Amino acid sequence: MTYSGAVKVGGPADVHELRDLMISKVAVGPMDNNAYVLRCRATDEQLLIDAANDSHTLLTLIGGDGIKAVVTTHQHGDHWQALEEVVAATGARTYAGREDAEGIPTPTDVLVDDGDTIAFGRISLTARHLVGHTPGSIALVYDDPHGHPHVFTGDCLFPGGVGNTWEDPERFTSLIEDVETKIFGTLPDETWVYPGHGKDTTLGAERPHVQEWRARGW
Repeated sequence: MTYSGAVKVGGPADVHELRDLMISKVAVGPMDNNAYVLRCRATDEQLLIDAANDSHTLLTLIGGDGIKAVVTTHQHGDHWQALEEVVAATGARTYAGREDAEGIPTPTDVLVDDGDTIAFGRISLTARHLVGHTPGSIALVYDDPHGHPHVFTGDCLFPGGVGNTWEDPERFTSLIEDVETKIFGTLPDETWVYPGHGKDTTLGAERPHVQEWRARGW
């Protein structure tokens, strides 16, 4: 079946099958968070992005092979409610942005800075530090050698705009400039965007509207 990225809490995962990587997206919790299990097709090693909620659902999706790592995109509580239980069940190493790690109750094993690489199996993800939604939010870029890039943006980029900066002009300016420079400025229109909530998008669909976002201030 064709991947759509449309998932709902209590429903099945949607699976995006790439040549080297399988991406399973599921919605969990009362804030309709997205969580993503990434599986290296060559080695079967797995990584989870955001143990947001409902550890049972996440552990069922992970399955018997376990996971090597859990990356938390940022410190907001709706993105780590299941982290402690998932780590206890799998022994996975934890990753988070350096400036957000203190806000995540489960200890962070690896502090992530801009440009750092997170590897599992034969897959590498590049971290991009985006400041504004939180001080230490990170996006994760998979540069598919057989196709276009894929980027997991947490709550920093959605269809229709950047993440919430609570009407703080300084935070908004920081976030949109980081998103423009580090995401739109380095990745092509074909790049697939996997956000922390809701539906997926592409950079090409969003790029024409970036100046509109700047003008409206959110």
